[in-house]
Amino acid sequence: MNRFASFITFSLGILLFTAPAFAQSEWEKTLAAARKEGTLVVGIPASVELRKALESTFPAKFKIPLELSPSRGPENANRIISEHKAGVRYFDLFISGGATPLSLVAEGAADELQPYMIAPEVRDPKNWWGGHIWEDNVSTKKYAYAFQCYTSETFWYNTSLVGKNELRSYDDLLNAKWKGRIGFLDPRNPGSGQNTWTFLWKIKGEDYLKKLAQHDLLVTQNQRQLAEALAKGKLAFTIGLSHYTYEGFLKAGLPVSPIGELKEGGQANNGSGVLTVVKNPPHPNATKVFVTWFLGKEGQELYGKAMIQGSRRFDVDTKWLTEYGIEGCKDVMTVDDYYRLETHLESSVQKLRNPAIALASKILK
Repeated sequence: MNRFASFITFSLGILLFTAPAFAQSEWEKTLAAARKEGTLVVGIPASVELRKALESTFPAKFKIPLELSPSRGPENANRIISEHKAGVRYFDLFISGGATPLSLVAEGAADELQPYMIAPEVRDPKNWWGGHIWEDNVSTKKYAYAFQCYTSETFWYNTSLVGKNELRSYDDLLNAKWKGRIGFLDPRNPGSGQNTWTFLWKIKGEDYLKKLAQHDLLVTQNQRQLAEALAKGKLAFTIGLSHYTYEGFLKAGLPVSPIGELKEGGQANNGSGVLTVVKNPPHPNATKVFVTWFLGKEGQELYGKAMIQGSRRFDVDTKWLTEYGIEGCKDVMTVDDYYRLETHLESSVQKLRNPAIALASKILK
């Protein structure tokens, strides 16, 4: 059974569940109002699997029309901010990763999220590994909710060119044989490339990145170009691309694979795991329904399987991620380890990412 077929089976199973276990009067009132509001609009990562999973599940379960905008996080964020400044209310919700949602917070284009969590089992921090973790953990702690954590999968290699044991440390990327054979998602722009560059800056230092930059890197924002170059053997490694970029290549049986954990350890990543409600959403009740479902067990299972990423909810299994060479944070590390290894929260952006970006702007061509 292919992944999408399994999603259909999974989705039909979801329909058998009853409404979340909390005050039914509040839920029924919210759901009734939501069905009168029209189409809910959600910005999501550019994943075909995620789009199909959400489209086959949410509208059927709640009888609420759903419009999805699959795109890179910064692209959706820039559009939301532009519309916010122009007084346009189109998007209701935004799902992305890393520090991207912080731009919405800074521009006043985000709404406080907890009022949209209308189920106690979603609001209760005891149900989440690490409690409630906010991307905006310095300035506000209420707008951008980080619902995932897993070890990073942003280092990929061509299995026809690179032996499984040829890369034991990040230092091995500096081997002369890989000069001109490494692609990097441009870290000067927001996204997973920037997040990964910051991680390397944190654990290996500036001198390492300077040496890597002298390795004739292919640096671009074109994710498709990088993924195709790896699949065709023009590159041996790519850095900064997430699993969903390679989904089609993996299905086609092409020789691409994420690199396993190296001796320095893996990055504690939230992937595309940050949920933000857009300021004054045009469909507020439908937004409450989506947030409550999405941050519940059903929604988190669906999202995690579509994106191959790990939820922080205790009741959502993430051990299956090991099949893809990654692990859920709650399965392999302490919360203290997470804060030691993450690079995406607002506190890390201020202390780590800003100087790392400055270095990238200086040394990359």
